[in-house]
Amino acid sequence: MSWNEPGGDKKDPWSGRNDQNSPPDLDEVIRSIKDKFGGVFGGGSNNGGSSSGSSMKSVGYIAAGAVILWSFSGFYTVDEGTRGVVTRFGAYVNTTQPGLNWHIPAPIEQVQVVNVEQQRFIEVGYRSGGGQATGSVPKEAMMLTKDENIVDVRLAVQYQVKDAKDYAFNVLDPASTLKQVTESVERGVIGHNDMDFVLTEGRSEIVLEIKSEIQSVMDAYKTGILITSVNLQDAQPPEQVQGSFEDAIKAREDKQRLINEAEAYSNDVVPKARGAASRIVQEAEGYKVKVIAQADGDVSRFTQLLGEYKKAPAVTKQRMYIEAMESVLGRSNNVLVDVKGGNNIMYLPLDKLTNKPLEEAPAPVISHEPVSSVSIPAKEAKIDTRASSRERDVRGR
Repeated sequence: MSWNEPGGDKKDPWSGRNDQNSPPDLDEVIRSIKDKFGGVFGGGSNNGGSSSGSSMKSVGYIAAGAVILWSFSGFYTVDEGTRGVVTRFGAYVNTTQPGLNWHIPAPIEQVQVVNVEQQRFIEVGYRSGGGQATGSVPKEAMMLTKDENIVDVRLAVQYQVKDAKDYAFNVLDPASTLKQVTESVERGVIGHNDMDFVLTEGRSEIVLEIKSEIQSVMDAYKTGILITSVNLQDAQPPEQVQGSFEDAIKAREDKQRLINEAEAYSNDVVPKARGAASRIVQEAEGYKVKVIAQADGDVSRFTQLLGEYKKAPAVTKQRMYIEAMESVLGRSNNVLVDVKGGNNIMYLPLDKLTNKPLEEAPAPVISHEPVSSVSIPAKEAKIDTRASSRERDVRGR
């Protein structure tokens, strides 16, 4: 059957194309699109002027709805502890506070939310794992001290954003900038101190100095960063000299221990010595006062005696002689008795009593018939017939 006969398949034998696989005609596509839009806007092109007016009205409604939806897309919420940085075509406009806010929707304005309360931190000289320093970074940790020694210093810096605008616009990478500033400041501070000071008593002072200088540099760069804390995780000599350094530390500790023991001994001995010295001084002063007073008394007694002597020289001379003899004979072992009363009975072993020191021997007791007290006047004292030759000499005098 030919292609143009009734019942044929209507295929063009010269085209050699299949209608199902060939692309649609451009005129037919345009015509189909116009028919679809005409149906949406209230009818086809056959409706005349009234159809054109209703179509414009429908376009206005659709445009208004699109504008409303677009404006609603400008609402956004800023959470507590964050700030919204609004930019218009990339230029800063303002900073919004927590709550519901609105900006001109994209692509005119955009919002960058910055967390200003989050605690961020950087590590210099080490990399942590599980919250602990696990790996050292020698390139960052090794530093030269003032006395030309090398120390391994590991530092952790905590910071937060204090100005969202400066943090978002003034520095391209705030964290990287802070790390470089920290390393530079740290090397400068360590380089101005000795190794012993860095490793021992100077830790807190060094940390405060590093924190202050980092904050000063970051403020000069207007990074909008606030340094909250600087922690010196570790400061030690390199591993190659750890043994020698530990020996030096032990020697220093022994030195300090001996110093403390010496100070304790000094604190114990010096007060005692001062007390003894004070006691000796007070005793000397007391002896001085005693001697002066005794000398004054002797002078006064001699002066009074001189006055009495001038009044009665003979009596005073005899009295002085008697007192002198009492003083001399009182220290001797001779016993003088009065023989006028008759036969004297000696109840006590006088020869034994006289052999003892005077201060220890009791005074001799002499009994008479009848018993009476012994009286030995100075003028009437006589020597017993049984006395020794020395006693007779004394009696003769």
